[in-house]
Amino acid sequence: MFPRKTKASPSDSLAYFGPPDLFAEADEVHVSVAFTADKPKAERLAEEWKHVALTKIGGVAYGDPGMSFIPGKYIKHGYMFTSRGCPRRCWFCGVWKKQPQATPIEFGDGWNILDDNLLACPEDHVRSVFKMLSRQKERVYFTGGLEALSLQDYQVHLLSSLKPKPACFFAYDPGDAFETLESAARRMLAAGFSMASHRLRCYVLIGFPNDTFSKAEERLRSMVRIGFTPMAMLWQPETPTANKWKPAPEWKGFQRQWVRPAIIHSRSLG
Repeated sequence: MFPRKTKASPSDSLAYFGPPDLFAEADEVHVSVAFTADKPKAERLAEEWKHVALTKIGGVAYGDPGMSFIPGKYIKHGYMFTSRGCPRRCWFCGVWKKQPQATPIEFGDGWNILDDNLLACPEDHVRSVFKMLSRQKERVYFTGGLEALSLQDYQVHLLSSLKPKPACFFAYDPGDAFETLESAARRMLAAGFSMASHRLRCYVLIGFPNDTFSKAEERLRSMVRIGFTPMAMLWQPETPTANKWKPAPEWKGFQRQWVRPAIIHSRSLG
């Protein structure tokens, strides 16, 4: 049971995304919650499903470190975690509070890597992940995000060696030095990636406290200028007590203009 359906959600007949219907049967129901913003809805669903079978609620939103990952159980086949955690202490992120180091875990085969910070892992683990990825017949995606600060030259080579070229999602977050992203883009382009392919993407956090539309747009445009196709990510408060900082509704309209490559590159973004 999941409070929302995403591209990563399982697609088998045992995955549900709403209240139970008249034919719902189960020995046990697990409500899996990835995002803290979904907790209220998940808890309502748990109340509804408890009449069907014993119901448990959990997931990373409830502090589960996820150190034992079972491919295909709570996430679509092909999506993969090979490590958990991150050594950074970003104020807007709760990952480091659960696992303060990038820690390898046992993994299988997959092509969409969701790790918190794969590039911060030990080199032998990173190389073993890429060895696995080189066997895949699907295009590889790093939708979990790649940290420019951790990017080493051997990793640039590994990324550029995958055929076809993978979709690489970097991140430009509050406090990140622009020069770090600029260096990453320059090295990736020199290694054979192209701006036109839109395989170099970059998550850009917007709408956090004291952010403005003009500041956010400048950050997004700056990523285009150095070779990234940006993807705006709207900040949401981690706890109900921080709701006073919740972005105004207008931010959602702004975000929609900066999530699709076709829209972004159809403009004059000098």
